[in-house]
Amino acid sequence: MTTLLYPATMETRRKRFSLKLPDRLLRLGERTLVMGVLNVTPDSFSDAGKYLDVDRAVERAIGIEREGADILDIGAESTRPGSKRVPFEEELHRLVPVLERLRGKISIPISVDTYKSEVADRALKLGASMLNDVSAGRWDTRMFEVARRHRVPMVLMHMRGDPQSWKHLSPRRAVVQSVLKELRGMIERAGESGIGRRQILIDPGFGFGKDPAENVRILARLEGLTSLGYPVCIGTSRKSFLGKVLQRPVTDRLLGSMATVAIAVLKGAHIVRVHDVAETVEVVGVADAILNQRI
Repeated sequence: MTTLLYPATMETRRKRFSLKLPDRLLRLGERTLVMGVLNVTPDSFSDAGKYLDVDRAVERAIGIEREGADILDIGAESTRPGSKRVPFEEELHRLVPVLERLRGKISIPISVDTYKSEVADRALKLGASMLNDVSAGRWDTRMFEVARRHRVPMVLMHMRGDPQSWKHLSPRRAVVQSVLKELRGMIERAGESGIGRRQILIDPGFGFGKDPAENVRILARLEGLTSLGYPVCIGTSRKSFLGKVLQRPVTDRLLGSMATVAIAVLKGAHIVRVHDVAETVEVVGVADAILNQRI
């Protein structure tokens, strides 16, 4: 008879951080925080302009909080494959009315998904308290100055190429090592620009210049990102690699998205950025209980 021996403890130790926002302190690591996505764009891959109308956008933002999100992330420019950049004036035209209408209507912090310093500065003046930059300051280095001046956290996301060039990129065999190396460089540039250590979060950038196989490998080894010593934010919700695995359209990837959320939590993610908030809140509740071995 064979006896199976298990180590005394098997839990993954998720690092804990305190994230300083202008009006509050967010504790990261005690439980997983859910960041609800609101796209106020005409061409988002996930909702195809559903919330471009200000009234519908405000209603959805309130719904995101009601469903249990810890952070609202608003984006006013699509970064789907093949998308083109829009002038900052157009991005502000879509974003500002929503931010103005949300004042006093929600209590969770607002993150703004932008890489433009003009948009970031205006959004922070209107009550946003966090920046989510898909280019990690590469497309507009003044983003660092804005984050430093307003003293807000900034998500540095890894991206290879840009939406116009993704279909031409060759896959990389050592994608995990490449992402880690390039994220280190991004962190160094942010630090050199005056961004404090406690202002930085990192995101491996699922779907941003990676093919389906590369996305799967990054998720399988996500715990490696925690070695960098910063909070990890991930966004796998409805991504195209799930469509490849499941052979389903973007509107039918809920269960696949939830599977990646559970895996990410168990591998050390601190924040999960999602479209389906209510379902995610339940998934991370169970995953956190398993991770912490506590109910």
